[in-house]
Amino acid sequence: MSTMPMQQLILLLVGVPPTPSSLRVRVWRRLRSLGAVPLKRSAYLLPDTPERYEDFQWLAQEIEREGGEATLIRIQQIENISPENVQRLLHEPRDHDYRQLAARYRKVLQSLEKKPAVKGARLPEELAHLAREHQRIRDIDYFDAPSGAEVRRLEEVIAMRTRRQEPVHREERRPLDLAGLRGRRWVTRPRPHIDRIASAWLIKRFIDPDAEFLFAPPAEFPKDAIPFDAPGVELSHQGEDCTFETLVKRARLRDRRLARLAEIVHEADLRDGKYPHEEARGIDVAVRALLAASPDDRQVLAQGMTLFEGLYATTSRRP
Repeated sequence: MSTMPMQQLILLLVGVPPTPSSLRVRVWRRLRSLGAVPLKRSAYLLPDTPERYEDFQWLAQEIEREGGEATLIRIQQIENISPENVQRLLHEPRDHDYRQLAARYRKVLQSLEKKPAVKGARLPEELAHLAREHQRIRDIDYFDAPSGAEVRRLEEVIAMRTRRQEPVHREERRPLDLAGLRGRRWVTRPRPHIDRIASAWLIKRFIDPDAEFLFAPPAEFPKDAIPFDAPGVELSHQGEDCTFETLVKRARLRDRRLARLAEIVHEADLRDGKYPHEEARGIDVAVRALLAASPDDRQVLAQGMTLFEGLYATTSRRP
């Protein structure tokens, strides 16, 4: 018998009068925007957190004020549905959203593969739109739907393709003004993987000890923050280099252990066989485990930076 735990949930039972029809539409739209999971007809689920409970409370008040009925119930178990099936039920709406988004990302990828040297004028706009849609889904993905991993993978592939197509301009090779980079805010994309975590560690360790890190879709990067590892920004992939390598070169960091670590990060991030270090596979698995274990990007970053500090400490001093 399965012992899969089930988290505490809030169940909202709604009864909306047939007229006015505008109320029914308004309630449906509100439930959809909240990411509520339909259990049965007129029954919806959200995780039992103070924020989501308040969301349902406000909606229940609105329904009752308009002559409808609404009941809020805290539940921990659904007797006639197995925990595994409950989990599938909770995942299904966001899995559906992610699958639709993945299909749109695949169309972008196909267009890049057909014309790899040509970037349409609308590509940045389309990618920004898709990134906003991804963020919207993530904001209501309370149960970490598995299909989100495929969307993140496609984003990484497209980002790598577009960055490799971008020419390396002279100003992007000049040394960084390290004195002007102290005590700054740095921003990158959500769900940090190897290159972003390694780059953040490098920034904190060697460039800006007081750095504060933010996460946002590229279209929403704060103007006062320094962006890194994102399409179209200065501190990102340059030519065949990953962002970590770009930062090492631009900061003029002369350190043999850093040079070897840069090769490991390059291989783990790009997997192009240029630097076949055995550590690359291990660090990739470790970072994926951190992402799977926590939805909190700040926590993932903190744990990942500790991981890279340890890797740096144990990396051979040999070239």
